[in-house]
Amino acid sequence: MGTPVVVAEHVSKKFRMYRERNNSIKAAVMRGGRAKVDVFWALDDVSLEVQQGSTTGLVGANGSGKSTMLKCLARILRPDKGSVSTVGKMSALLELGAGFHPELTGRENVFLNGAILGLKQRELQERFDDIVDFAGIGQFIDEPVKNYSSGMYVRLGFSVAINVQPDILLVDEVLAVGDEAFQRKCLERFAELKHNGKTVIIVSHSMQSVVNMCDHAIWFQKGHKMADGDPKEVVEAYTGSIVLDEHRPADKGDRWGSGEARIERVELLDREGREVTRLKSGEPLTLRLSYTTSEPVARPVFSVSVQTLQGVVISNPTTREAELVPEKLDGSGRLELTLPRLPLLPGTYDVTVSVTDFTMAHPYDVRRNVLRFDVDRKGPTEPAGIVSFGGGWAFDS
Repeated sequence: MGTPVVVAEHVSKKFRMYRERNNSIKAAVMRGGRAKVDVFWALDDVSLEVQQGSTTGLVGANGSGKSTMLKCLARILRPDKGSVSTVGKMSALLELGAGFHPELTGRENVFLNGAILGLKQRELQERFDDIVDFAGIGQFIDEPVKNYSSGMYVRLGFSVAINVQPDILLVDEVLAVGDEAFQRKCLERFAELKHNGKTVIIVSHSMQSVVNMCDHAIWFQKGHKMADGDPKEVVEAYTGSIVLDEHRPADKGDRWGSGEARIERVELLDREGREVTRLKSGEPLTLRLSYTTSEPVARPVFSVSVQTLQGVVISNPTTREAELVPEKLDGSGRLELTLPRLPLLPGTYDVTVSVTDFTMAHPYDVRRNVLRFDVDRKGPTEPAGIVSFGGGWAFDS
Protein backbone atom coordinates (compact mmCIF):
# COMPACT_ATOMS: atom_id res chain seq x y z
CA MET A 1 0.00 0.00 0.00
CA GLY A 2 1.14 3.57 -0.60
CA THR A 3 2.42 3.37 -4.18
CA PRO A 4 0.04 4.78 -6.83
CA VAL A 5 -0.46 2.23 -9.64
CA VAL A 6 -3.40 3.98 -11.33
CA VAL A 7 -3.28 7.75 -11.88
CA ALA A 8 -5.80 9.85 -13.80
CA GLU A 9 -4.95 13.52 -14.26
CA HIS A 10 -7.59 16.06 -15.31
CA VAL A 11 -9.46 13.50 -17.41
CA SER A 12 -12.37 14.72 -19.55
CA LYS A 13 -14.37 12.63 -21.99
CA LYS A 14 -17.15 13.82 -24.28
CA PHE A 15 -19.70 12.03 -26.44
CA ARG A 16 -21.67 13.37 -29.36
CA MET A 17 -25.43 12.84 -29.27
CA TYR A 18 -27.16 13.26 -32.61
CA ARG A 19 -30.56 14.94 -32.46
CA GLU A 20 -31.03 14.67 -36.23
CA ARG A 21 -28.88 12.55 -38.55
CA ASN A 22 -28.42 12.97 -42.28
CA ASN A 23 -29.98 9.71 -43.47
CA SER A 24 -30.06 10.76 -47.12
CA ILE A 25 -28.36 13.10 -49.57
CA LYS A 26 -31.49 15.24 -49.60
CA ALA A 27 -31.41 15.61 -45.80
CA ALA A 28 -27.72 16.57 -45.92
CA VAL A 29 -28.39 19.24 -48.57
CA MET A 30 -31.38 20.64 -46.67
CA ARG A 31 -29.29 20.98 -43.48
CA GLY A 32 -26.25 22.34 -45.24
CA GLY A 33 -24.39 19.03 -44.86
CA ARG A 34 -24.37 19.12 -41.06
CA ALA A 35 -26.27 16.92 -38.66
CA LYS A 36 -27.51 18.45 -35.40
CA VAL A 37 -25.29 17.32 -32.57
CA ASP A 38 -25.26 17.89 -28.82
CA VAL A 39 -22.03 17.41 -26.85
CA PHE A 40 -22.27 15.52 -23.55
CA TRP A 41 -19.29 15.56 -21.18
CA ALA A 42 -19.37 12.20 -19.37
CA LEU A 43 -16.23 13.18 -17.43
CA ASP A 44 -15.16 16.73 -16.70
CA ASP A 45 -11.67 17.37 -15.28
CA VAL A 46 -11.47 14.32 -13.00
CA SER A 47 -8.26 13.40 -11.22
CA LEU A 48 -7.73 10.36 -8.99
CA GLU A 49 -5.10 7.99 -7.64
CA VAL A 50 -5.43 4.32 -6.67
CA GLN A 51 -2.79 2.77 -4.44
CA GLN A 52 -1.21 -0.63 -4.97
CA GLY A 53 -3.02 -3.43 -3.14
CA SER A 54 -6.16 -1.38 -2.47
CA THR A 55 -9.75 -2.20 -3.40
CA THR A 56 -11.48 0.91 -4.68
CA GLY A 57 -15.21 1.32 -5.30
CA LEU A 58 -16.61 3.82 -7.80
CA VAL A 59 -20.15 4.88 -6.88
CA GLY A 60 -22.77 7.20 -8.30
CA ALA A 61 -26.06 7.27 -10.14
CA ASN A 62 -26.52 5.97 -13.68
CA GLY A 63 -24.85 8.38 -16.09
CA SER A 64 -22.56 9.84 -13.42
CA GLY A 65 -19.37 8.91 -15.32
CA LYS A 66 -18.02 6.03 -13.21
CA SER A 67 -18.20 3.39 -15.97
CA THR A 68 -16.74 5.86 -18.46
CA MET A 69 -13.81 6.41 -16.09
CA LEU A 70 -13.33 2.65 -15.79
CA LYS A 71 -13.19 2.34 -19.59
CA CYS A 72 -10.67 5.19 -19.75
CA LEU A 73 -8.51 3.40 -17.17
CA ALA A 74 -8.78 0.22 -19.25
CA ARG A 75 -7.85 2.23 -22.37
CA ILE A 76 -11.04 1.16 -24.11
CA LEU A 77 -11.84 4.86 -24.37
CA ARG A 78 -9.32 7.63 -24.93
CA PRO A 79 -9.80 10.83 -22.90
CA ASP A 80 -10.41 14.02 -24.87
CA LYS A 81 -8.39 15.86 -22.23
CA GLY A 82 -6.00 14.72 -19.53
CA SER A 83 -4.06 11.50 -19.16
CA VAL A 84 -4.21 8.05 -17.57
CA SER A 85 -1.23 5.98 -16.45
CA THR A 86 -1.10 2.50 -14.92
CA VAL A 87 1.66 0.26 -13.59
CA GLY A 88 1.46 -3.51 -14.09
CA LYS A 89 -0.65 -6.04 -15.97
CA MET A 90 -4.32 -5.10 -16.22
CA SER A 91 -7.47 -7.20 -16.75
CA ALA A 92 -10.90 -5.63 -17.27
CA LEU A 93 -14.20 -7.35 -16.51
CA LEU A 94 -16.41 -4.83 -18.25
CA GLU A 95 -18.37 -6.83 -20.79
CA LEU A 96 -17.91 -10.46 -19.85
CA GLY A 97 -17.57 -12.83 -22.76
CA ALA A 98 -17.31 -9.95 -25.25
CA GLY A 99 -14.56 -11.87 -27.08
CA PHE A 100 -16.53 -15.12 -27.32
CA HIS A 101 -17.51 -16.53 -30.71
CA PRO A 102 -21.00 -18.08 -30.53
CA GLU A 103 -20.21 -20.90 -32.96
CA LEU A 104 -17.12 -22.05 -31.06
CA THR A 105 -17.23 -24.35 -28.05
CA GLY A 106 -16.56 -23.20 -24.52
CA ARG A 107 -13.13 -24.86 -24.67
CA GLU A 108 -12.21 -23.07 -27.89
CA ASN A 109 -13.46 -19.75 -26.54
CA VAL A 110 -11.39 -20.13 -23.37
CA PHE A 111 -8.23 -20.28 -25.48
CA LEU A 112 -9.43 -17.51 -27.83
CA ASN A 113 -10.49 -15.14 -25.03
CA GLY A 114 -7.44 -15.95 -22.95
CA ALA A 115 -5.17 -15.09 -25.87
CA ILE A 116 -7.00 -11.76 -26.29
CA LEU A 117 -6.35 -11.04 -22.60
CA GLY A 118 -2.65 -11.77 -23.03
CA LEU A 119 -2.20 -15.37 -21.81
CA LYS A 120 0.08 -17.72 -23.71
CA GLN A 121 -1.09 -21.15 -24.89
CA ARG A 122 0.97 -22.95 -22.26
CA GLU A 123 -0.40 -20.75 -19.47
CA LEU A 124 -3.96 -21.39 -20.64
CA GLN A 125 -3.37 -25.15 -20.68
CA GLU A 126 -2.04 -25.01 -17.13
CA ARG A 127 -5.03 -23.00 -15.89
CA PHE A 128 -7.73 -24.60 -18.03
CA ASP A 129 -9.05 -26.97 -15.36
CA ASP A 130 -9.22 -24.12 -12.82
CA ILE A 131 -11.09 -21.92 -15.31
CA VAL A 132 -13.69 -24.61 -16.04
CA ASP A 133 -14.06 -25.51 -12.37
CA PHE A 134 -14.53 -21.89 -11.30
CA ALA A 135 -17.14 -21.31 -14.02
CA GLY A 136 -19.04 -24.49 -13.07
CA ILE A 137 -19.56 -25.36 -16.74
CA GLY A 138 -18.64 -29.05 -16.39
CA GLN A 139 -19.69 -31.25 -19.29
CA PHE A 140 -20.92 -28.24 -21.31
CA ILE A 141 -17.38 -27.01 -21.97
CA ASP A 142 -17.36 -28.73 -25.37
CA GLU A 143 -20.76 -27.34 -26.41
CA PRO A 144 -21.02 -24.23 -28.62
CA VAL A 145 -21.48 -21.17 -26.39
CA LYS A 146 -24.52 -20.12 -28.44
CA ASN A 147 -26.32 -22.93 -26.59
CA TYR A 148 -25.27 -21.62 -23.15
CA SER A 149 -27.65 -19.88 -20.78
CA SER A 150 -26.81 -16.25 -20.05
CA GLY A 151 -25.54 -17.30 -16.61
CA MET A 152 -23.18 -19.94 -18.03
CA TYR A 153 -21.92 -17.47 -20.62
CA VAL A 154 -21.14 -14.80 -18.02
CA ARG A 155 -19.57 -17.25 -15.56
CA LEU A 156 -17.16 -18.56 -18.18
CA GLY A 157 -16.22 -15.02 -19.25
CA PHE A 158 -15.58 -14.05 -15.63
CA SER A 159 -13.55 -17.19 -15.00
CA VAL A 160 -11.25 -16.54 -17.96
CA ALA A 161 -10.69 -12.90 -17.00
CA ILE A 162 -10.08 -13.61 -13.31
CA ASN A 163 -7.52 -16.32 -14.11
CA VAL A 164 -5.33 -13.91 -16.07
CA GLN A 165 -3.88 -13.13 -12.61
CA PRO A 166 -3.57 -9.37 -13.23
CA ASP A 167 -1.80 -6.76 -11.14
CA ILE A 168 -4.83 -4.48 -11.62
CA LEU A 169 -8.38 -5.80 -12.00
CA LEU A 170 -11.19 -3.53 -13.26
CA VAL A 171 -14.74 -4.74 -12.56
CA ASP A 172 -18.04 -3.22 -13.72
CA GLU A 173 -21.09 -4.58 -11.82
CA VAL A 174 -19.96 -8.19 -12.21
CA LEU A 175 -21.35 -9.08 -8.77
CA ALA A 176 -24.84 -8.46 -10.12
CA VAL A 177 -24.64 -11.65 -12.21
CA GLY A 178 -24.72 -15.31 -11.32
CA ASP A 179 -26.34 -17.11 -8.41
CA GLU A 180 -25.42 -16.67 -4.76
CA ALA A 181 -22.83 -19.48 -4.79
CA PHE A 182 -21.04 -17.96 -7.79
CA GLN A 183 -21.09 -14.48 -6.27
CA ARG A 184 -19.54 -15.91 -3.11
CA LYS A 185 -16.73 -17.45 -5.19
CA CYS A 186 -16.18 -14.07 -6.85
CA LEU A 187 -15.88 -12.35 -3.47
CA GLU A 188 -13.44 -15.00 -2.28
CA ARG A 189 -11.33 -14.49 -5.41
CA PHE A 190 -11.31 -10.71 -4.89
CA ALA A 191 -10.15 -11.26 -1.31
CA GLU A 192 -7.41 -13.58 -2.58
CA LEU A 193 -6.24 -10.97 -5.09
CA LYS A 194 -6.11 -8.33 -2.37
CA HIS A 195 -4.19 -10.67 -0.05
CA ASN A 196 -1.65 -11.15 -2.86
CA GLY A 197 -1.15 -7.39 -3.18
CA LYS A 198 -3.23 -6.94 -6.33
CA THR A 199 -5.24 -3.79 -7.00
CA VAL A 200 -9.00 -3.98 -7.64
CA ILE A 201 -11.27 -1.18 -8.90
CA ILE A 202 -15.00 -1.90 -8.83
CA VAL A 203 -18.01 -0.03 -10.16
CA SER A 204 -21.06 -1.01 -8.11
CA HIS A 205 -24.59 0.11 -7.28
CA SER A 206 -24.51 -2.02 -4.13
CA MET A 207 -23.45 0.35 -1.37
CA GLN A 208 -23.22 -2.52 1.11
CA SER A 209 -20.72 -4.32 -1.17
CA VAL A 210 -18.63 -1.16 -1.47
CA VAL A 211 -18.50 -0.66 2.31
CA ASN A 212 -17.78 -4.36 2.96
CA MET A 213 -15.21 -4.97 0.22
CA CYS A 214 -13.42 -1.67 -0.34
CA ASP A 215 -10.90 0.35 1.62
CA HIS A 216 -11.23 3.35 -0.74
CA ALA A 217 -14.23 4.83 -2.57
CA ILE A 218 -14.84 7.60 -5.08
CA TRP A 219 -18.23 9.24 -5.73
CA PHE A 220 -19.06 10.52 -9.22
CA GLN A 221 -21.92 12.86 -10.10
CA LYS A 222 -22.65 14.28 -13.55
CA GLY A 223 -19.08 13.72 -14.69
CA HIS A 224 -17.44 15.27 -11.63
CA LYS A 225 -15.63 13.71 -8.68
CA MET A 226 -17.61 14.65 -5.58
CA ALA A 227 -15.82 12.74 -2.81
CA ASP A 228 -12.74 10.54 -2.47
CA GLY A 229 -11.72 8.60 0.63
CA ASP A 230 -13.08 6.28 3.31
CA PRO A 231 -15.86 4.05 1.86
CA LYS A 232 -18.31 4.65 4.72
CA GLU A 233 -17.94 8.42 4.50
CA VAL A 234 -18.16 8.46 0.70
CA VAL A 235 -21.23 6.18 0.63
CA GLU A 236 -22.96 8.29 3.28
CA ALA A 237 -22.22 11.46 1.32
CA TYR A 238 -23.60 9.86 -1.87
CA THR A 239 -26.76 8.39 -0.32
CA GLY A 240 -27.34 11.63 1.57
CA SER A 241 -27.35 13.55 -1.71
CA ILE A 242 -30.16 11.55 -3.27
CA VAL A 243 -33.09 13.91 -3.67
CA LEU A 244 -36.55 12.97 -2.49
CA ASP A 245 -37.81 13.06 -6.08
CA GLU A 246 -36.10 9.71 -6.57
CA HIS A 247 -38.40 8.10 -4.02
CA ARG A 248 -41.14 6.24 -5.81
CA PRO A 249 -44.51 8.03 -5.52
CA ALA A 250 -47.28 5.99 -3.90
CA ASP A 251 -49.27 5.59 -7.11
CA LYS A 252 -46.35 4.30 -9.20
CA GLY A 253 -45.69 0.88 -7.62
CA ASP A 254 -47.11 -2.41 -8.91
CA ARG A 255 -50.62 -3.02 -7.59
CA TRP A 256 -53.11 -5.86 -7.77
CA GLY A 257 -56.04 -7.39 -5.86
CA SER A 258 -59.82 -7.87 -5.96
CA GLY A 259 -60.45 -4.39 -4.50
CA GLU A 260 -63.03 -4.95 -1.72
CA ALA A 261 -60.49 -3.37 0.63
CA ARG A 262 -57.82 -0.91 -0.51
CA ILE A 263 -54.77 0.68 1.09
CA GLU A 264 -55.07 4.28 -0.06
CA ARG A 265 -52.05 5.83 1.64
CA VAL A 266 -48.79 4.69 3.25
CA GLU A 267 -46.84 7.08 5.48
CA LEU A 268 -43.58 6.81 7.37
CA LEU A 269 -43.60 9.00 10.50
CA ASP A 270 -40.76 10.06 12.78
CA ARG A 271 -40.96 10.45 16.58
CA GLU A 272 -42.62 13.86 16.14
CA GLY A 273 -45.31 12.43 13.87
CA ARG A 274 -43.89 14.11 10.76
CA GLU A 275 -43.98 12.28 7.44
CA VAL A 276 -40.44 11.43 6.34
CA THR A 277 -38.53 9.28 3.86
CA ARG A 278 -35.20 9.52 5.68
CA LEU A 279 -34.48 8.24 9.19
CA LYS A 280 -31.50 7.41 11.35
CA SER A 281 -30.59 3.94 12.53
CA GLY A 282 -31.88 3.32 16.06
CA GLU A 283 -34.58 6.00 16.01
CA PRO A 284 -38.30 5.24 16.60
CA LEU A 285 -40.70 5.22 13.64
CA THR A 286 -44.33 4.58 12.79
CA LEU A 287 -45.70 3.16 9.55
CA ARG A 288 -49.29 4.33 9.01
CA LEU A 289 -51.68 2.66 6.57
CA SER A 290 -54.90 4.42 5.55
CA TYR A 291 -57.52 2.02 4.20
CA THR A 292 -61.05 2.00 2.82
CA THR A 293 -63.54 -0.73 1.90
CA SER A 294 -66.21 -0.84 -0.80
CA GLU A 295 -68.18 -3.49 1.14
CA PRO A 296 -67.81 -5.24 4.51
CA VAL A 297 -64.72 -7.46 4.64
CA ALA A 298 -64.53 -10.32 7.15
CA ARG A 299 -61.34 -10.95 9.20
CA PRO A 300 -58.85 -9.01 7.03
CA VAL A 301 -55.09 -9.34 7.52
CA PHE A 302 -52.70 -6.45 6.91
CA SER A 303 -49.05 -7.16 6.05
CA VAL A 304 -45.92 -5.07 5.70
CA SER A 305 -42.76 -6.27 3.95
CA VAL A 306 -39.47 -4.36 4.14
CA GLN A 307 -36.78 -5.40 1.68
CA THR A 308 -33.42 -4.31 0.32
CA LEU A 309 -33.11 -2.90 -3.19
CA GLN A 310 -31.90 -6.36 -4.22
CA GLY A 311 -35.24 -7.81 -3.11
CA VAL A 312 -34.07 -9.52 0.10
CA VAL A 313 -36.96 -9.49 2.58
CA ILE A 314 -35.74 -8.23 5.96
CA SER A 315 -39.01 -8.46 7.88
CA ASN A 316 -42.65 -9.24 7.11
CA PRO A 317 -44.88 -8.44 10.12
CA THR A 318 -48.64 -9.10 9.83
CA THR A 319 -51.68 -8.36 11.97
CA ARG A 320 -52.46 -12.07 11.95
CA GLU A 321 -49.29 -12.99 13.87
CA ALA A 322 -49.95 -10.03 16.16
CA GLU A 323 -53.47 -11.43 16.82
CA LEU A 324 -54.99 -8.13 15.74
CA VAL A 325 -57.62 -9.32 13.26
CA PRO A 326 -61.03 -7.59 13.41
CA GLU A 327 -64.12 -9.70 12.78
CA LYS A 328 -65.23 -7.22 10.14
CA LEU A 329 -63.89 -4.11 8.44
CA ASP A 330 -66.39 -1.66 6.97
CA GLY A 331 -65.64 1.89 5.81
CA SER A 332 -62.39 3.83 6.19
CA GLY A 333 -59.73 3.97 8.87
CA ARG A 334 -56.05 3.88 9.74
CA LEU A 335 -53.69 1.25 11.09
CA GLU A 336 -50.23 1.88 12.55
CA LEU A 337 -47.15 -0.28 13.03
CA THR A 338 -44.81 1.30 15.62
CA LEU A 339 -41.14 0.45 16.12
CA PRO A 340 -39.51 1.87 19.25
CA ARG A 341 -36.11 1.42 17.61
CA LEU A 342 -35.29 1.12 13.89
CA PRO A 343 -32.78 -1.77 13.68
CA LEU A 344 -31.80 -1.20 10.04
CA LEU A 345 -28.24 -0.22 9.17
CA PRO A 346 -27.60 2.65 6.73
CA GLY A 347 -28.97 1.96 3.26
CA THR A 348 -32.06 2.30 1.07
CA TYR A 349 -35.11 0.09 1.54
CA ASP A 350 -38.47 -0.59 -0.14
CA VAL A 351 -41.83 -1.22 1.53
CA THR A 352 -44.61 -3.46 0.19
CA VAL A 353 -48.01 -3.50 1.91
CA SER A 354 -51.08 -5.69 1.49
CA VAL A 355 -54.51 -6.51 2.86
CA THR A 356 -55.82 -10.05 2.35
CA ASP A 357 -58.40 -12.46 3.70
CA PHE A 358 -57.59 -14.42 6.86
CA THR A 359 -55.98 -17.28 4.91
CA MET A 360 -53.66 -14.72 3.23
CA ALA A 361 -54.31 -16.57 -0.04
CA HIS A 362 -56.79 -14.05 -1.46
CA PRO A 363 -55.41 -10.50 -1.91
CA TYR A 364 -57.80 -7.57 -1.67
CA ASP A 365 -55.03 -5.07 -2.33
CA VAL A 366 -51.26 -5.50 -2.74
CA ARG A 367 -49.04 -2.47 -3.31
CA ARG A 368 -45.54 -3.59 -4.18
CA ASN A 369 -42.68 -1.14 -3.51
CA VAL A 370 -45.17 1.55 -2.55
CA LEU A 371 -42.61 3.45 -0.48
CA ARG A 372 -38.84 3.83 -0.51
CA PHE A 373 -36.88 5.25 2.42
CA ASP A 374 -33.26 5.87 3.42
CA VAL A 375 -31.57 5.08 6.70
CA ASP A 376 -28.61 7.20 7.79
CA ARG A 377 -25.98 6.45 10.39
CA LYS A 378 -26.49 7.62 13.98
CA GLY A 379 -23.49 7.05 16.19
CA PRO A 380 -21.33 3.92 15.94
CA THR A 381 -22.96 1.01 14.09
CA GLU A 382 -21.83 -2.33 12.74
CA PRO A 383 -19.51 -2.02 9.71
CA ALA A 384 -21.52 -4.50 7.63
CA GLY A 385 -24.86 -6.23 7.41
CA ILE A 386 -28.49 -5.12 7.20
CA VAL A 387 -29.70 -4.90 10.81
CA SER A 388 -28.11 -3.73 14.05
CA PHE A 389 -28.33 -6.03 17.07
CA GLY A 390 -27.89 -3.05 19.34
CA GLY A 391 -26.07 -5.08 21.97
CA GLY A 392 -23.34 -4.02 24.35
CA TRP A 393 -19.79 -5.36 24.64
CA ALA A 394 -18.12 -6.09 27.98
CA PHE A 395 -14.97 -7.90 29.10
CA ASP A 396 -15.30 -10.43 31.90
CA SER A 397 -12.02 -9.95 33.77
